[in-house]
Amino acid sequence: MEYDRFNRELSWLSFNYRVLQEAKDPSVPLYERIKFLAIFSSNLDEFFRVRVASLRSILILKRKTQRELDFDVKKLLDRIHRTVVVMQEEYGNIFTDTIYPELKKDDIYVVNENELNNQQREYVKEIFEGQIIPHIMPMMIVKEKITPFLRNQRLYLSVKLSAKDSKSKKVHRYRYAIVEIPTNHLGRFILLPKTDEKNCIIFLDDVLRLFLPLIFYGYHIHESYSVKLTRDAELYIEDEFAGNLLDKIKRGLSKRGAGVPCRFQYDRAMPASLLTFLKESLLLSPGDLFPAAKYLNFTDFFNFPNPGKKTLFYPPLGGLKHKEYSAYPNVFEAAKNGEYLFNFPYHTYDHVVNAFNIAARDPDVKSIKVTQYRVAKDSTIVNALIKAAHRGKDVTAFVEVKARFDEEVNIRSAEDMQRAGVKVLYSLPGLKVHAKMALISRMEDGKLKDYAYLATGNFNEKTAKLYTDFGFITTDKKLTKEIKMVFDVLEGKIKDPEFEHLLVAQFNMRKAFTSLIENEIANAKEGKKAAITAKMNSLEDDKIIRKLYEASAAGVKIKLIVRGICCLVPGVKGMSENISVISIVDRFLEHGRIFVFHNGGNEKIYLSSADWMKRNLSRRIEVAFPIYSGKLRAIIKDVLEIQFKDNVKARIIDQKQSNQYRNGLSDSIHRSQYEIYDYWKSKI
Repeated sequence: MEYDRFNRELSWLSFNYRVLQEAKDPSVPLYERIKFLAIFSSNLDEFFRVRVASLRSILILKRKTQRELDFDVKKLLDRIHRTVVVMQEEYGNIFTDTIYPELKKDDIYVVNENELNNQQREYVKEIFEGQIIPHIMPMMIVKEKITPFLRNQRLYLSVKLSAKDSKSKKVHRYRYAIVEIPTNHLGRFILLPKTDEKNCIIFLDDVLRLFLPLIFYGYHIHESYSVKLTRDAELYIEDEFAGNLLDKIKRGLSKRGAGVPCRFQYDRAMPASLLTFLKESLLLSPGDLFPAAKYLNFTDFFNFPNPGKKTLFYPPLGGLKHKEYSAYPNVFEAAKNGEYLFNFPYHTYDHVVNAFNIAARDPDVKSIKVTQYRVAKDSTIVNALIKAAHRGKDVTAFVEVKARFDEEVNIRSAEDMQRAGVKVLYSLPGLKVHAKMALISRMEDGKLKDYAYLATGNFNEKTAKLYTDFGFITTDKKLTKEIKMVFDVLEGKIKDPEFEHLLVAQFNMRKAFTSLIENEIANAKEGKKAAITAKMNSLEDDKIIRKLYEASAAGVKIKLIVRGICCLVPGVKGMSENISVISIVDRFLEHGRIFVFHNGGNEKIYLSSADWMKRNLSRRIEVAFPIYSGKLRAIIKDVLEIQFKDNVKARIIDQKQSNQYRNGLSDSIHRSQYEIYDYWKSKI
């Protein structure tokens, strides 16, 4: 059987295009579409800072080393470049041809420096003189003599100018300069005074364009164009096994802004002569250059001003209280009477926050153990752990300081906890700890009783409002005993644990998933019903993909929901014809992982912190936990069934990666995220 797979980077770009599809979907409220433009831009920035930068670093390696890879790095980079240029052009067209006109329909006008009336000019002049000019530091560029350092992901205006001559109008030789647009101090947008019921907004970029003559006094301004440089952000620490890892990360963070260039975006209207000058002066290569629209850095559109029109957003879906769980006064009374499955953001995350707060105050609670991968700024859960430590409880927090782009927040919260007396354990060299679990030990009737919380998503009350995830509360000793073992591993107390119920990466997870797939293969070959249903963020692991192809060839029916990267190629005759894959991108980010194996009718169902990616299965500590309760298993299957019926926001992952919407499946419309909300609401 010929083996085939999608390239990981191109598959990721295909996912990011699904985000862009939301930005151009006319059924999506206008400001939500603007938000999706910001998400697309933010995603692409991280992609270049990490993935593309890593690929380009491979080019530095010797050719012999490059040949050991299963792809041509240069050809892949060229393909990425071509794909991104096309996407960026469509991206710009969406904003100028669609978003702009629709804003006007709601009396919101994005104006430039040439469209201001006298009142507006005076208003922005006051802002310029009072708030902007203190942050302006123009830099002249002299090729081979003065090369300004462009800071990572900051916006600049490149300016072509010439010195004024009071005696002659003759233009002397051109000079060039760079001015940083101080968005980090002032934001990107200025909401102008309302006139004639019109709400006018101007980019900070255009305010600077208007007053360039005041910045470069004594010069003629000929033209100006926006530019932005993205630099390599990878810290290259995942495979380090020695030294003080925390200190390395702190040193790496201080250098992050100075990484090598990996993408230089520029206004595509920029003349070739100016682009050439900048390329040579800033020591850029042709592969660094990416043409874009006039306004760069759409990540700023997360904060695009809204003059008070709530109809431009999705109507709020208030977090629901879990009916059965809420019938009890606290987490301990509830857990004594059953197990509980939460589905965020449909359920309020207050259930989790309150559980930590109650545990912190309860005099019978003796210890709290928790893993933290990405925590919120000013985290209420971190504050609860600090309060628990102040009350003399034994609190242990394992903090993963290698969570990319959240290292600083994690380190700061860890140091706050340490000062309060929390026992903080930091990253393991060579591994990331991505498991999401907590264990609370409480004295009851003279004995310690353990209460466990396991989840597919982080302990982060902010992202819990945006990401779909599962949380699970149990006192099942089969599980709490093994959760203790995971914490013992993290604390260095044991090295070779044996798990019977939990699937834990580094120990039994890969082997268990492989065995579960092989069991379906064996059943299919015996003529029995065999099926695998799974949902995850990404599917990339080569060994798992090969095993799924083998299962398909044996007749196992495989249905997958993969939000992001999917390297598996579905629907290929003789290889993957029994595999179908959809991806759902909607108002909430699909984040929960579910794995269901038919197992001859005795289904095995797991929720997990892990995707089927090599990094999850081989370079992380992850936990997949079984759901034994028949009631909760039925709920999970109901949720999956709702998602597989989606014919509004589901896209088909096919051999062409064309991202076609999964329309026309039935006469009725099924939008899974709203139907899941209604499903849980019906249980109130």
